[in-house]
Order: sequence, then C-alpha cells, then structure tokens
Amino acid sequence: MFSVDAHILSSHHNQNPTVTSLLSPIQLAPLFSTQRSLLPPMAIPPKLTSFSSSSSTMAAARSLEEGLASRYWLKFRRETIFVMYTPFVVSLAAGNLKIESFRHFLAQDSYFLKAFAHACELAEECADDDDAKLAITKLRKGVLQGLKRHNSFVQEWGIDPSKDGTINSATVKYTDFLLATASGKIEGVTDPGKLVTPFERTKLPAYTLGALTPCVRLYAFLAKELLTHANSGDGSHPYKKWFASYSSEGFQAAALQTEDLLDKLSVPLTGEELDIIEKLYHQAMKLEIEFFNLQPLAQPTVVPLIKEHNPVEDRLVIFSDFDLTCTIVDSSAILAEIAIVTVPKADQAQSETQIARMSSAELRNSWNGISTQYTEEYEQCIESILPSAKGEFNYEVLCKAIEQISDFERRANARVIESGLLKGLNLEDIKRAGELLVLQNGCASFFQKIVKNENLNANIHIISYCWCADLIRSSFSSGGLDVLNIHANELSFEGSICTGEIIRKVESPVDKVEAFHNILKSYNTDKKNLTVYIGDTIGDLLCLLQADVGIVIGSSPSLRRVGGHFGVSFLPLFPSLIKKQKQYTDESSSKWKGQSGTLYTVTTWAEIQAFISGW
Repeated sequence: MFSVDAHILSSHHNQNPTVTSLLSPIQLAPLFSTQRSLLPPMAIPPKLTSFSSSSSTMAAARSLEEGLASRYWLKFRRETIFVMYTPFVVSLAAGNLKIESFRHFLAQDSYFLKAFAHACELAEECADDDDAKLAITKLRKGVLQGLKRHNSFVQEWGIDPSKDGTINSATVKYTDFLLATASGKIEGVTDPGKLVTPFERTKLPAYTLGALTPCVRLYAFLAKELLTHANSGDGSHPYKKWFASYSSEGFQAAALQTEDLLDKLSVPLTGEELDIIEKLYHQAMKLEIEFFNLQPLAQPTVVPLIKEHNPVEDRLVIFSDFDLTCTIVDSSAILAEIAIVTVPKADQAQSETQIARMSSAELRNSWNGISTQYTEEYEQCIESILPSAKGEFNYEVLCKAIEQISDFERRANARVIESGLLKGLNLEDIKRAGELLVLQNGCASFFQKIVKNENLNANIHIISYCWCADLIRSSFSSGGLDVLNIHANELSFEGSICTGEIIRKVESPVDKVEAFHNILKSYNTDKKNLTVYIGDTIGDLLCLLQADVGIVIGSSPSLRRVGGHFGVSFLPLFPSLIKKQKQYTDESSSKWKGQSGTLYTVTTWAEIQAFISGW
C-alpha cells in the first residue's frame, strides 16, 4: 500500500486542509515541496557518509554556513562518489593494484603537481592583496615541498616518475584547464583573453583557487578514507604510506587552508563572478573523474558491474521499487491529496453521468483514518512475524513470515477501495501530478544512461505497490523514459474518471517476487541473466534477496530489523567492493549470486550508477 514513513508525512500534511479549485502544476508544486520538507533523513540523499565511519569526520561534513568551498564540496559530492568507485581507486584501496599501474599514476601525479605549482605562481602575480599573495605563496611552496616528498617516498617502490614519459590525455586536459584558468583564458565561462586589464586580472587568484581547491580537498578525502580500509587489514597494505602522506595532519590542514583562501578571495566578487567559480570548481571535479578513470589497469576489477557483461551472451536486468526508492514522497499520499484538493473542481463541473464524490473534509477524514489504522496494524504485523531469537539466513523461513505481511497489505488495499477515497479522480490530474513528481537525485540520469547504451542489452523493470501505474508512467515519460517496463496496480476508469476500484496486480511482497520471477521467465533462455534489484522497504526484501545483486537505498529501520532477525546481512556497498576486489585475481571471477543472504546498502543513486555503469 504505502510505507509507514510516508504515512507519517501525509498525516502531518493533512493538518493543512487547503483546497484548490483546479489541479495545476503551480498548485501541486507547493504540495510536493511541503511533503519533501517533512521527509525523514532516509528519504533524502544525505551528505556523503556511506563509505565508512571516517567520512563523518571529513571537512565535507562542515556546516554549509562556513564558506563557499564547503558548499561546493557538498554540492558536488556526486562527483566524489564517481571518483571513489573508479576501477583504479577500488583496486588501490584493495591493495592489489599492480605496481605498474601505480607507477604510471605517480608519474601523472608528478606532472600534475608541477602544473599546480605553476598555476599558483600565476595567481600569486595577480594578487593585489598582501595577505592573499602571502597565502598563495605559502600554498605554492607547500606544493613544491609535497613534490619533493612525493619523489622521495616513491623511491621505496623503485619508481622514478620522471622516467615514465607517457602522460594520459586526461592529465593533459586537467593541467591545460588549470593553466588556462590561471592565465585568464577561462573557456566556456568567459571569452579567452577577456581578463586583460590589471583590475580584471585581480580576480584571477579567486578563479584559480576555484579550479585548484577541489583537487586538494578530494585528495585529502580519498587518502583518509582509503587509509581507514588499509588499517582494517593485517597492516601489510602496499600503498598505505601513500594514504598516510595525504591523510597526515599537515595535508589535511593544507586542504582547509586552501578552502579558507578560496572563501576569502571570493568575498568581494559579484554573483556572476561567483557563478564562474562554481563552474570552475565543478569542471575540476569532472576532470578528476576523468583523471582516475583513465589510469591504465593490467588486472580485472569488480567495478563497474557492466565491465564483465557480455551483451552477446548476457542480459542485464535491472529491477527497482518506485515509492521512496525512485521518489522522495510516497505515491499513495499524492493520490489521496489529489482526491482531496480536486473535489471542488469535480463539484463545479459534475453532471448526472459523473461519479459522485465525498466532500473534501470527508475525504481528508477518511484518509487520516486509513493512514492511522495502517500504521498501527503494520507495526503489530511486524512484531508478530519476528522470531523470538535471531537465526541464520533461510530464505524459505523468511518467505513464510513475509506472507503474513502480504495478507495485511491486501486487507489495507481493500479498505481503501471500500472507503471510496479514489472515486472520481480524473486521469489527467493523475498524469499531471506524475509529471510534477520529484525523483531522487540521480535516479532518472542512471536509468537514462542504461537505456541510451544500445550495446548493453539491458532491461529496466519498475515493480511497485503504487495504486496507479499511470502515475509512474507519467513521472518517467516526462523525463524521456517511456521505455521503462512498469508493473503496478491500475485504477479502474469510466472514461477518464476513476470508479474507486483498484485493479490489484502488485500489492504485496509475494506479488512482487512473483512478478520478478515471471519477468525473468519471459526472456529467452539463450542468454544468462544478471539481475539487480533496488529497493528500500520490507516489501522489497524477497526480491532483493532473489536478485544477483540486491541494493538497499536509504535506511529503513523496519527492513533492517526484520532482515536482521532472519539472518540477512546489510553491508555498505563501497567497503564490500573493496573486499571483493581483494579476492579478485586474474584467474578468479567476480560472480554475483542471489539468495546469499547479503544485501548492499547505499545512500544515493550516484553510488548505484557508479557501481553498475560508472561515470
């Protein structure tokens, strides 16, 4: 039916009985924004904290009010995720990165540091403030000292970066970007050569820091994060010293000082000039992704998932829940609110042939009663299926327990039909609401990336409890995703007016897993299926466990509680990939298998895309 968390939101929102006479995008927008503001933290992509406990101590978690650099770092955390999930970084974290690849990386790093120092020198020349000039000078000297330390400790691996003359195109692209910015040739933002007068050139230090700061902060973040994973092993990690160098107190302090300098240099700039810095910062982050993505590897890796996918022999089948997995608000609350706010519209235009509707007040009272009863009985149902003690994972035992939830969900839907809550809904209003529905950040872009890759041989299926599949279809079609396969309930209509009946197709966990199996049976057996299921609640649990890769987005307490009692393990995805990479050799395989009892947790769709398809 709907999630308990969504019910809590809707009951809060229902305290505001504003009624509109027409259902338009303008009138629905406040509804959705209000619902969004009431969502619990699990429903909104949080800050970048999913990789390990150390992330919460990073500068990325600093208050948004502290400065421009901190805001940009948080705003572009998606790009940080894509760096983390590159094959190079995952192999580096695992410690089985081939030394040849690391040697090449250090050569690129040395080349980049020299360009970094030169960019600082150019910025220093343009600074018109003594304090700023001194700070940039200190930054440049710090880079040069870092270059010396860099060259000294790599000798322990028998590496001479200067002898590796092959520079990646991504490295050249990044260094060219830095030096062009520092020279006043900011492509795509201002016309090359525009910053020529002495006054205009005083802005170059701020622009240059906008391009440099992301690199410093990213390295500080990466090193500290990866050092955590290196420390969790037996202490023999071959690249631990490199992590320690960039996670040292000195480098972490330098990262903060660089961000503070960007903040100070940005104070006198106009809004348009701050926009330029933001674009430079974002461009630098994207270039970092390219830089790490193009590091050559001489070994197999577990990321991205499609890397081992052979479209000729294999079929990638991606399944996803909809409510609070793809969306930030539950669809049942939306449909109920549409029913409530459109009553006056129906009353004004009602003819003898139209379906009679309850008043707005009656509908709201009905919805509040249904929601309250659902929540109370749901909690009771959860309590009743939990075993007295936690046991080992057994899928069959779990299925029997989940069947009780299925019975509960069917009874809940029957109450909705009997209430007449949905009677008289207009199909056009539903579709319009779907077009306005806000999806989780990164959800649509991930689906689009999969769909647009014609050589991938992939299919996407949405399996949902949603009462109205038309709502789902319109939410995706507005973003150009008409090709997604939707499996959900349907509303019964006479013409374009809902009769109040729900054509019940998928209304329980058992229905979902049955749909999952039927979809796979519909495919020819000439190809192997690699299945991924993405979900967020107990209703998805059986499907999550049946898929080769089950990904839980968000942090539903009830899902973890029930799963934990039945022996299901919930593991953060990134550390799990590092562990899997450690076990992955040239002779082995990274096969994924369903019914293992292990599910992988993420906080954002960016992690899902980074893992499955990469940048």
